[in-house]
Amino acid sequence: MRRAVRFLLPAECVVCRTLLADDPIPHFCSGCWNTIVLPSHSRCARCDRPFVSPVATVFSPTHRCHSCAAHPPSFTRAWTLYPYQAPLRDAICLFKYRGKISLATPLACLMIDRLPALDSIDLIMPVPLHAGRLREREFNQSLLLADRIGRHLCLPVSCVNLIRTVPSPAQTTLPRKERLKNLRGAFAVTHPRSIVGKRILLIDDVFTTGATVNECAKTLRKAGSSDVFVLTLGRTVDASHIPDRVLAARTHMTVDVMGG
Repeated sequence: MRRAVRFLLPAECVVCRTLLADDPIPHFCSGCWNTIVLPSHSRCARCDRPFVSPVATVFSPTHRCHSCAAHPPSFTRAWTLYPYQAPLRDAICLFKYRGKISLATPLACLMIDRLPALDSIDLIMPVPLHAGRLREREFNQSLLLADRIGRHLCLPVSCVNLIRTVPSPAQTTLPRKERLKNLRGAFAVTHPRSIVGKRILLIDDVFTTGATVNECAKTLRKAGSSDVFVLTLGRTVDASHIPDRVLAARTHMTVDVMGG
């Protein structure tokens, strides 16, 4: 049926522009989608930030980055699964900003495929949007991801207890200091008693500076929760953390597109 639909209504892969046939992922061919891989690097034991050298954690597996050592975050542990690079970046932008919610399931599957050991989690929460932003976008991308992960783990998902009370500019438009200032007091818990002593897993799409998830964790801890863990689909990283063979393949695809 998929082949028949695409024969009548041809669609191209948004990355390499080849015609899609029976590829199972909307908007992407299997070849491009399969390049979404997580390089094996040493990472911070608190925020999951990749270290430049794999030697960083050889003798100290619990080594933390300078930022976490100097200013410990409010969350207990963060896992940031994939580098925020094409084609994952293209998929998230289509999903988040262009309303292609058909990508929610394949993106959630990427997270499920690399789920860390999550012991004794009581509740899953998505990072909330302000009501105004939610009306504008019509959906919360983090909630769609959290819903699918919750079904996989057979855990309850709460989308109304943690709320965003302050409308603010998009974090992507602000430097780190402004992001931190922008988020102070931006979140609240509507029913604190329901999370007292609970171990919570926060779900978001992209981890940039960690300011948003850290403020959410701080709010939850103040309301009486136990440990707060963070799981995000993508993380902005320096290109030096991406293997040359992956960068070369992506450059080749870009050249092919431009040449075509």
